[in-house]
Amino acid sequence: MGDSKDLCPHLDSIGEVTKEDLLFKSKGVCQSCGVTGPNLWACLQVSCPYVGCGESFADHSTIHAQAKKHNLTVNLTTFRVWCYACEKEVFLERRLAAHPAGPSPRVSEQDSPLPSHPLKAVPIAVADEGESESEDDDLKPRGLTGMKNLGNSCYMNAALQALSNCPPLTQFFLECGGLVRTDKKPALCKSYQKLVSEVWHRRRPSYVVPTSLSHGIKLVNPMFRGYAQQDTQEFLRCLMDQLHEELKEPVVAAAAALAEARDSDSSDTDEKREGDPSPSEDEFLSCDSSSDREPDNEAHMRSASRPCSPVHHHEGHAKLAGSPPRASPVRMGPSYVFKKAQVPSAGSRRRREQRHRSVISDIFDGSVLSLVQCLTCDRVSTTVETFQDLSLPIPGKEDLAKLHSAIYQNVPAKPGACGGSYATQGWLAFIMEYIRRFVVSCTPSWFWGPVVTLEDCLAAFFAADELKGDNMYSCERCKKLRNGVKYCKVLRLPEILCIHLKRFRHEVMYSFKISSHVSFPLEGLDLRPFLAKECTSQITTYDLLSVICHHGTAGSGHYIAYCQNVINGQWYEFDDQYVTEVHETVVQNAEAYVLFYRKSSEEAVRERQQVVSLAAMREPSLLRFYVSREWLNKFNTFAEPGPITNHTFLCSHGGIPPHKYHYIDDLVVILPQNVWEHLYNRFGGGPAVNHLYVCCICQVEIEALAKRRRIEIDTFIKLNKAFQAEESPGVIYCISMQWFREWEAFVKGKDNEPPGPIDNSRIAQVKGSGHIQLKQGADYGQISEETWVYLNNLYGGGPEIAIRQSVAQLQDPESLHGEQKIEAETRAV
Repeated sequence: MGDSKDLCPHLDSIGEVTKEDLLFKSKGVCQSCGVTGPNLWACLQVSCPYVGCGESFADHSTIHAQAKKHNLTVNLTTFRVWCYACEKEVFLERRLAAHPAGPSPRVSEQDSPLPSHPLKAVPIAVADEGESESEDDDLKPRGLTGMKNLGNSCYMNAALQALSNCPPLTQFFLECGGLVRTDKKPALCKSYQKLVSEVWHRRRPSYVVPTSLSHGIKLVNPMFRGYAQQDTQEFLRCLMDQLHEELKEPVVAAAAALAEARDSDSSDTDEKREGDPSPSEDEFLSCDSSSDREPDNEAHMRSASRPCSPVHHHEGHAKLAGSPPRASPVRMGPSYVFKKAQVPSAGSRRRREQRHRSVISDIFDGSVLSLVQCLTCDRVSTTVETFQDLSLPIPGKEDLAKLHSAIYQNVPAKPGACGGSYATQGWLAFIMEYIRRFVVSCTPSWFWGPVVTLEDCLAAFFAADELKGDNMYSCERCKKLRNGVKYCKVLRLPEILCIHLKRFRHEVMYSFKISSHVSFPLEGLDLRPFLAKECTSQITTYDLLSVICHHGTAGSGHYIAYCQNVINGQWYEFDDQYVTEVHETVVQNAEAYVLFYRKSSEEAVRERQQVVSLAAMREPSLLRFYVSREWLNKFNTFAEPGPITNHTFLCSHGGIPPHKYHYIDDLVVILPQNVWEHLYNRFGGGPAVNHLYVCCICQVEIEALAKRRRIEIDTFIKLNKAFQAEESPGVIYCISMQWFREWEAFVKGKDNEPPGPIDNSRIAQVKGSGHIQLKQGADYGQISEETWVYLNNLYGGGPEIAIRQSVAQLQDPESLHGEQKIEAETRAV
């Protein structure tokens, strides 16, 4: 790994430029649309005077570069240089500003085992041109950049500022920029990376204009188009969905097995589990999915579509879909956002067995263990669900009284019932702490009612719920409806915990907002009372990173964010383009809507200090080891980084996948032997890698796969042309268009995984005689018998559905789609 990786081969195309020239151009406008700064980009091609915007809908700087093949451009606000051909930032000599002969290329800082100051776990950008790294520079607060309101976009600005102040995520986009790769439109991850780089740059402007990201999210989800008011939590969910979708990678077999072992959960009481004990993490649901924002609180805990429904309640109209509050709302949950965990059909089961992960799931994913117990036979069924945020109820006075009474009485009292473990889980200590805070505060609320704390909201969410009356539990052992009890506990805690307080309700005729103040700790949020005994997380306390607030009513309002700067520890208010330092008491009195908490660990800080000391020794060694750059970012920013994950740049055979080798330097960092051995002994994982090579097995498989795709698509085209040439085919075979689209994506190279067996179950229906016929209105395609035989021999599956035409139909080909005239004869395969 030499320094050649940092040399841009296009630097010779730079013309003569001085800092004075750039400063003069920065006062101009975009030559394509006339928009003014900040963040104009100047072309550096020889004799090209073009200046264009990089934040408009059209992104004229990029259009110019692509049309003219002018690769290098410089930001006139930060003076950072970008190469469109290399798709990366280019670093120039410090004398860029002083030499009119034009800048010469320089090599960026060499790979080192850790970022400049990993102990702070702060996002450290590469040194600015014309500046040198120093301890004083690193202590200067960055990230204090406002965002311009684009028209009722405070919901977006507040959400982006809250995410920007999550160090693990921001550090990833700053330090692991080479991993931000996608061929999926609209490449929102690249827009977000660009935004983060501008916000955290030392020469940051006072504010940025997040137009590119705004247009990207609008392309993903139409609900955000136009200038209507939106909900910040909906935006967060959709943004993280899309980032995950663009950055996700399949988990290789070794890593999946390690994750399964780490996240293994307990078996059922009767050795039978309901639901998937290891929910698939293949992907998030599309942001276009339409489902209720808040799942039915009466229903048993289940996988829910990750919703991005049109929900609005800020700066104007407000609406939040959800079930009406219960008459006895002690049990006001669970309501959280789950990843897809649906049971796949037979035709696609093999494809969906593969798990996926991304930086989003690594940081924000947690899991909840849901249990339902029959109070007659004591059978306990469990399910495991993955969440990325928890939607908590805000209990009222009566709810608090019932909740506290239930905790003190340890309901339900039946021996062996689910709730019997509350006392051992720390509920008494939790309540005593609540009373202590209540008495010590001694505020006027003493006379009006108890203080509602974030712990109260969590307790209401995780409280046991009796299933009786109209809500009785269908017990599979008893084979009838029984009284039961259900509750949930945390099985795995996320690195960053996102909490959404359910302040908005939408009834049939009106919407309203719960404006009750919820007190929340800035430090030391302890989730031990809510953990399952099988919980794999060792660190259970969290410190607040940021909080999004909504000011106003359900009909109108405004979003702002309070965030703690990770460099100086001070709190700041982010109100669109204005950033103001505030005292922590201002934050504590805020009307919180969404909170971001980060795991707190002094041990992790000491561990980083030890590694820095080992790296400074520079002990001579004959070996050097490669470690995943992404995992090293976890080590620098996570309280629990987990085992070393070198499988992120290795194939299942231990080599480098051919498609990754050309950017392998973006994936790995070199470590001296003493540092590697310490990290490996401390965290495990691996494998140890001291030699990088292209995997020849994968290369052979890639060539074989390409040949297979070519043969399949050529054969299908040949058979289909022959079928279309037939004037009146006697038999037409039906094939599910859903399966066909999966197959088409595979043979065209859009999906690396074959589609699995043919699944015609969606288009077939069983008649009384037991015959399977074509379902009316089914989404199916028509193929010839030869084509069906060819595909069925390759993939198997079924059932087979053949349409035999009558004489009248043979005379009238237009009647082919007249399903009332079709006689379907089927043979199940």
